[in-house]
Amino acid sequence: MRSIWNGAISFGLVSIPVKLMNATENHSISFRQIHAADGGRIRYRKVCELEEKEVPNDEIGKGYETEDGSVIPIADEDLATLPLPTAKTIEIVAFVPGTAVDPLQIDAAYYLSANGGPAVKPYTVLREALKRSQKVALAKFALRGRERLGMLRVIDDVIAMHGLLWPDEIRSPDEVAPDGDVTVREAELDLADALMDTLGEVDMDSLHDHYREAVEEMIAAKAQGAELPAPAEGEGGGGQVIDLMAALESSVRAAKNAQGGDAGTDRGEHAEVTPIKGRKKTAASKAAAKKTAASKTAAGKKAASGTEKKATVTKAATSKTATKTATKAPSKAAAGKKATAATKKTAASKTAAKTAAKKTTKASPKKRASA
Repeated sequence: MRSIWNGAISFGLVSIPVKLMNATENHSISFRQIHAADGGRIRYRKVCELEEKEVPNDEIGKGYETEDGSVIPIADEDLATLPLPTAKTIEIVAFVPGTAVDPLQIDAAYYLSANGGPAVKPYTVLREALKRSQKVALAKFALRGRERLGMLRVIDDVIAMHGLLWPDEIRSPDEVAPDGDVTVREAELDLADALMDTLGEVDMDSLHDHYREAVEEMIAAKAQGAELPAPAEGEGGGGQVIDLMAALESSVRAAKNAQGGDAGTDRGEHAEVTPIKGRKKTAASKAAAKKTAASKTAAGKKAASGTEKKATVTKAATSKTATKTATKAPSKAAAGKKATAATKKTAASKTAAKTAAKKTTKASPKKRASA
């Protein structure tokens, strides 16, 4: 990469010689202005309005126009005499968290490369210090005739610098916010959350400019004399949203279908949304909820462990009972046999007694007759 600026990073009393290179490039397709009738180029000429003639570049200088319309000439020598300590130095003024820089301030991006062998060691020290601190460095530097604000951060093994707009160059958004009070329903926020979850994340490397590709294909086709395809007839956009809930539900289904998810085929099917209660939870309540969940998990594990121990004890007791039962089984069987024998003997005795009684009864009348 070609360097566009040579200087040094001022890091306290440490000076690190560096080269500045553009970190981005513009892939936009540029067009020339032509005369539509014959295709001739339209060019601009720099003409002096007093003499009404074209002026060459070596005769063109700078001037500042005041409110009354008069112009004050400014020579390069006038600018060179101004005190500008950052003319060849990127002066680090502070180290702050990355979140302290408003993304609205971020402008052009550059890479900083160590300029020469002696610069490698201090360059590496600054890079590793930025990594370990997880902070960015705010710095002042001069480029293209003006002093600028910059932010140094680490990308892989390179120190990158973002040009920043000065805080007073950011316009206030007070006049941009919509007028009037709007009531947002919980169900609408739930569907918006569902849509955000469905769309999920994206690999930034997979994003590219489809419009530029279409323009390049169109230019190639015209260069070969090919006939361009007729524009596809699409639905007109920009209509007013009548039913926000229906639009959100349709968006959720479309996103699921695009990702191959099961969004249902019934047009009347509503997206499944889990109600979100208490959206305005504080960080403390969220932490308490996490702690409660962790406690429940630990209690569940303890209960499961207790159940396992109880099952083990029960199993051992059952085994012991079975062993005792098996040991006593022969004794019970012998006792049963003895009882059965005794019962039979008693029954035989009773039968003999009844038989004797009957014989006695039959013999009694005969004895009375003989008497």
